[in-house]
Amino acid sequence: MQCNANDIVVLDFETTGLSPLQGDRAIEIGAVRIAGGEVVDRFQSLMNPGFKVSGFISNYTGISNAMLQQAPPCAEVMADFADFIGDSNLLAHNASFDKRFLDAELGHIKRRYAGEFSCSLLLSRRLYPAAPNHQLATLLKYANIAADGDFHRALYDSEMTAKLWLALLQTISERSGLSPVPFALVKKLAKVPKKSVPEFLAQW
Repeated sequence: MQCNANDIVVLDFETTGLSPLQGDRAIEIGAVRIAGGEVVDRFQSLMNPGFKVSGFISNYTGISNAMLQQAPPCAEVMADFADFIGDSNLLAHNASFDKRFLDAELGHIKRRYAGEFSCSLLLSRRLYPAAPNHQLATLLKYANIAADGDFHRALYDSEMTAKLWLALLQTISERSGLSPVPFALVKKLAKVPKKSVPEFLAQW
């Protein structure tokens, strides 16, 4: 397992709803692999959940039922994605959401992953407390990161989250003098009270 925060798999799901416990399923997975602070690989696939998605979800994501009818089943895609993950640590924006679906979809096929999750949303709240909000699109604008694609498609969102992540790591490096940034640092920083962030980075 990689111990640096700039060696990580960034992932994003589009789903039929908010909770796998309510029967919701993934309909698209997108991911990028960062190695040494550079995107070196990508993974993207629609997946057929076995039932029709609502008009709201189709409008929100741009993913139609006709598109999903042609897509491979969730089990096939998730088996390939489990291989893609390997033993890498994982990242998502609002990671608790994506982790729930990753755990549920891999659970259906009896697969697991070895890496740990980090969350760019939690980290951004500590490093960019003055941002208007901590939605992905807002944070990209706040950090002066160009974004001109379609949000709510999984690969694009994961690519944009990767850019935000690298900007967050650069901020940590500037404040702490550490390069590369240890993964253990970002895991702990995501739980530090906002007012304690400067002291935490100075003492690390």
